[in-house]
Amino acid sequence: MSEKSVHANPNKNRTPRHRAREFALQGIYQWLLNNEDSGAIDAHIREAHGFDKADAEHFDSLLHGSIKSAAELRAGLAPLIDRPIELLSPVEHAALLIGAFELKNHLEIPYKVVINEAVELTKSFGGIDGHKYVNGVLDKLAAQVRGAEVGAGQ
Repeated sequence: MSEKSVHANPNKNRTPRHRAREFALQGIYQWLLNNEDSGAIDAHIREAHGFDKADAEHFDSLLHGSIKSAAELRAGLAPLIDRPIELLSPVEHAALLIGAFELKNHLEIPYKVVINEAVELTKSFGGIDGHKYVNGVLDKLAAQVRGAEVGAGQ
Protein backbone atom coordinates (compact mmCIF):
# COMPACT_ATOMS: atom_id res chain seq x y z
CA MET A 1 0.00 0.00 0.00
CA SER A 2 1.22 3.51 -0.53
CA GLU A 3 2.57 5.48 2.38
CA LYS A 4 -0.97 6.57 3.11
CA SER A 5 -2.83 4.65 5.75
CA VAL A 6 -6.23 4.87 7.34
CA HIS A 7 -4.72 7.11 9.99
CA ALA A 8 -3.01 9.42 7.49
CA ASN A 9 -6.18 10.10 5.53
CA PRO A 10 -8.66 11.49 8.04
CA ASN A 11 -12.11 12.03 6.65
CA LYS A 12 -14.73 13.16 9.12
CA ASN A 13 -17.53 11.67 7.07
CA ARG A 14 -16.36 8.06 7.04
CA THR A 15 -19.26 5.78 7.87
CA PRO A 16 -18.79 2.56 9.85
CA ARG A 17 -19.24 0.61 6.61
CA HIS A 18 -16.62 2.71 4.81
CA ARG A 19 -14.22 2.10 7.68
CA ALA A 20 -14.98 -1.62 7.44
CA ARG A 21 -14.05 -1.49 3.74
CA GLU A 22 -10.80 0.34 4.54
CA PHE A 23 -9.81 -2.28 7.08
CA ALA A 24 -10.88 -5.11 4.75
CA LEU A 25 -8.74 -3.58 1.99
CA GLN A 26 -5.75 -3.55 4.32
CA GLY A 27 -6.39 -7.16 5.31
CA ILE A 28 -6.77 -8.38 1.74
CA TYR A 29 -3.67 -6.43 0.75
CA GLN A 30 -1.77 -8.23 3.50
CA TRP A 31 -3.18 -11.57 2.37
CA LEU A 32 -2.20 -10.89 -1.25
CA LEU A 33 1.38 -10.02 -0.31
CA ASN A 34 2.04 -12.57 2.43
CA ASN A 35 -0.60 -15.27 1.90
CA GLU A 36 -1.15 -15.04 5.65
CA ASP A 37 -4.04 -16.84 7.31
CA SER A 38 -7.21 -14.72 7.28
CA GLY A 39 -7.77 -15.42 10.98
CA ALA A 40 -4.37 -13.96 11.88
CA ILE A 41 -4.98 -10.96 9.64
CA ASP A 42 -8.41 -10.45 11.20
CA ALA A 43 -7.00 -10.55 14.74
CA HIS A 44 -4.24 -8.09 13.86
CA ILE A 45 -6.59 -5.61 12.18
CA ARG A 46 -9.10 -5.68 15.03
CA GLU A 47 -6.33 -4.28 17.25
CA ALA A 48 -5.74 -1.34 14.89
CA HIS A 49 -6.51 2.20 15.96
CA GLY A 50 -10.04 3.15 14.90
CA PHE A 51 -11.36 -0.36 14.32
CA ASP A 52 -13.95 0.23 17.04
CA LYS A 53 -15.59 2.77 14.69
CA ALA A 54 -15.90 0.22 11.86
CA ASP A 55 -18.87 -2.03 11.12
CA ALA A 56 -17.27 -5.24 12.39
CA GLU A 57 -19.91 -7.49 10.83
CA HIS A 58 -19.39 -5.96 7.38
CA PHE A 59 -15.62 -6.16 7.83
CA ASP A 60 -15.95 -9.89 8.60
CA SER A 61 -18.10 -10.43 5.53
CA LEU A 62 -15.71 -8.55 3.22
CA LEU A 63 -12.42 -9.89 4.54
CA HIS A 64 -13.35 -13.54 4.95
CA GLY A 65 -15.82 -13.64 2.05
CA SER A 66 -13.40 -12.05 -0.43
CA ILE A 67 -10.59 -14.38 0.59
CA LYS A 68 -12.76 -17.53 0.56
CA SER A 69 -14.31 -16.57 -2.79
CA ALA A 70 -11.09 -15.20 -4.34
CA ALA A 71 -10.80 -17.86 -7.06
CA GLU A 72 -14.45 -17.42 -8.12
CA LEU A 73 -14.22 -13.62 -7.96
CA ARG A 74 -11.01 -13.60 -10.01
CA ALA A 75 -12.61 -15.88 -12.60
CA GLY A 76 -15.46 -13.37 -12.97
CA LEU A 77 -13.06 -10.43 -13.21
CA ALA A 78 -10.57 -12.05 -15.62
CA PRO A 79 -12.53 -11.41 -18.85
CA LEU A 80 -13.06 -7.78 -17.82
CA ILE A 81 -9.43 -6.83 -17.28
CA ASP A 82 -6.67 -6.24 -19.79
CA ARG A 83 -3.93 -8.23 -18.05
CA PRO A 84 -3.51 -11.18 -15.71
CA ILE A 85 -4.95 -10.23 -12.31
CA GLU A 86 -1.60 -11.01 -10.68
CA LEU A 87 -0.13 -8.04 -12.56
CA LEU A 88 -2.53 -5.55 -10.98
CA SER A 89 -1.29 -3.47 -8.11
CA PRO A 90 -2.22 -5.14 -4.81
CA VAL A 91 -4.47 -2.17 -3.94
CA GLU A 92 -6.39 -2.42 -7.22
CA HIS A 93 -6.56 -6.21 -6.85
CA ALA A 94 -7.93 -5.92 -3.29
CA ALA A 95 -10.43 -3.19 -4.24
CA LEU A 96 -11.67 -5.30 -7.16
CA LEU A 97 -12.09 -8.35 -4.92
CA ILE A 98 -14.06 -6.30 -2.38
CA GLY A 99 -16.18 -4.65 -5.07
CA ALA A 100 -16.88 -7.94 -6.84
CA PHE A 101 -17.75 -9.63 -3.54
CA GLU A 102 -20.14 -6.83 -2.57
CA LEU A 103 -21.79 -6.78 -6.01
CA LYS A 104 -22.43 -10.52 -5.82
CA ASN A 105 -23.23 -10.98 -2.14
CA HIS A 106 -24.57 -7.71 -0.75
CA LEU A 107 -27.55 -7.00 -2.95
CA GLU A 108 -28.94 -4.67 -0.28
CA ILE A 109 -26.18 -2.19 -1.19
CA PRO A 110 -26.91 -0.33 -4.44
CA TYR A 111 -24.41 -1.18 -7.17
CA LYS A 112 -23.48 2.50 -7.56
CA VAL A 113 -22.52 2.64 -3.87
CA VAL A 114 -20.40 -0.51 -4.21
CA ILE A 115 -18.54 0.92 -7.20
CA ASN A 116 -18.11 4.35 -5.60
CA GLU A 117 -16.72 2.82 -2.41
CA ALA A 118 -14.20 0.70 -4.34
CA VAL A 119 -13.17 3.77 -6.32
CA GLU A 120 -12.73 5.80 -3.11
CA LEU A 121 -10.60 3.03 -1.57
CA THR A 122 -8.40 3.01 -4.63
CA LYS A 123 -8.10 6.81 -4.61
CA SER A 124 -7.09 6.75 -0.93
CA PHE A 125 -4.62 3.88 -1.03
CA GLY A 126 -3.65 3.25 -4.64
CA GLY A 127 -1.75 4.83 -7.47
CA ILE A 128 -2.69 7.95 -9.41
CA ASP A 129 -5.16 6.53 -11.93
CA GLY A 130 -5.96 3.14 -10.38
CA HIS A 131 -9.42 4.33 -9.38
CA LYS A 132 -10.37 4.84 -13.05
CA TYR A 133 -9.39 1.27 -13.83
CA VAL A 134 -11.34 -0.11 -10.85
CA ASN A 135 -14.36 1.98 -11.85
CA GLY A 136 -14.34 0.65 -15.42
CA VAL A 137 -13.95 -3.00 -14.41
CA LEU A 138 -16.66 -2.87 -11.74
CA ASP A 139 -19.02 -1.03 -14.12
CA LYS A 140 -18.74 -3.98 -16.52
CA LEU A 141 -19.15 -6.52 -13.71
CA ALA A 142 -22.22 -4.72 -12.34
CA ALA A 143 -23.86 -4.90 -15.77
CA GLN A 144 -23.31 -8.67 -15.71
CA VAL A 145 -24.26 -9.54 -12.13
CA ARG A 146 -26.86 -6.84 -11.49
CA GLY A 147 -28.18 -6.26 -14.97
CA ALA A 148 -31.74 -5.41 -13.90
CA GLU A 149 -30.55 -2.88 -11.33
CA VAL A 150 -28.08 -1.30 -13.77
CA GLY A 151 -30.69 -1.26 -16.54
CA ALA A 152 -33.14 0.50 -14.24
CA GLY A 153 -30.50 3.16 -13.60
CA GLN A 154 -30.86 2.89 -9.86
